[in-house]
Amino acid sequence: MNVVELLGLPALEDQLQRLEPLLVESVLTGDAFLDEVTTHLLAAGGKRLRPVLALATATSASGTAKREDLLGAVAVELVHLASLYHDDVMDEATMRRNVESVNSRFGNLVAIVAGDFLLARSAEIAAGLGTEIAQLLAATLGELCQGQVAEVRSAFQVDRTRDDYWNSISGKTASLMATSCRIGALTGGLSRSQVDAVTTFGRSFGMIFQVRDDILDVIGTEAELGKPAGQDLAEGIYTLPVILALADPVFGPELTPLLGRPLDQPERDKARSIVADSGAIADAVVVARSYAEQAAAAATSGPSAQLASGLASLAHALVDDLPSK
Repeated sequence: MNVVELLGLPALEDQLQRLEPLLVESVLTGDAFLDEVTTHLLAAGGKRLRPVLALATATSASGTAKREDLLGAVAVELVHLASLYHDDVMDEATMRRNVESVNSRFGNLVAIVAGDFLLARSAEIAAGLGTEIAQLLAATLGELCQGQVAEVRSAFQVDRTRDDYWNSISGKTASLMATSCRIGALTGGLSRSQVDAVTTFGRSFGMIFQVRDDILDVIGTEAELGKPAGQDLAEGIYTLPVILALADPVFGPELTPLLGRPLDQPERDKARSIVADSGAIADAVVVARSYAEQAAAAATSGPSAQLASGLASLAHALVDDLPSK
């Protein structure tokens, strides 16, 4: 999925090229070891989705990114990177973006402290962009933590509810997507109604993004995901497809005895197969499509028809390649 092409904003390509050196510059300290740790995942690449959202909203009118717009994009990407460092420690992950994870390469303690360092850098940048953005980013960090705690508390609970799931992903994923759009709108000088509209888009987009990710954890491959498939299932994180499959009168009784504890590889594969064979994947896709419609509707109140069209295309692209049956 080419995010820039879907948005239909040609200037974004140049803006992303300007972003990369700023990202690296923002995490360099002069300490060779720490610099290696903080740039590890930056060097591995990534879609830069959150910076793209920030830059798209910031430059929708002018087409040109100011330094403030670029720094806002850097701030949100650093928060995202920090969350990956911390997540991989909690998940005991060994791979991320098809390279060795930071915790696997450098150890858990280094990964945690390096993630904290990235958050500190992000906060420092946000503070330089003004009080509103600094407060917004701080509040978002709180939401991220609340969402993550909610997920940890529900680990291995086969009675996890949909509401528990929504609360978790709204905090741990959708909040930063919403903030990415909002920071771009603020640095871009959009009207308050437009700021609110793109923020609403970002939150709905984040919900689609996480539901999609959870679907792919069941039906995707390690090559597609850049990490082992079925990792959430193995670690007791029961996402929407699993919750739906557990509620199925046919497949639920077969799935339930497997869960509630860590899974080895054969058990993980069996659980994935049960969820995939049930109607849970198709039902989860329906939910994702409903969020795509909400996102597209919010985008129409944004700053331009071109941006609205691009954001709607991006939202729908997340679900268009998912199975409908």
